[in-house]
Amino acid sequence: MQTGTFESGKKRREAVTFLILAVLIWPFIAVGVVAGWGFIVWMYYLFTGPPGPV
Repeated sequence: MQTGTFESGKKRREAVTFLILAVLIWPFIAVGVVAGWGFIVWMYYLFTGPPGPV
């Protein structure tokens, strides 16, 4: 009987952990990566000028 209760609690904890990662943490990481890349490109263009013919 104990192993069934333990497995049930473990699955619930895994589901809650997945939801926290999927709904809260990964969106912030994704936005941070995109914003960081945009900042890098912006700084690069600040020093080198825009792309295209001169």
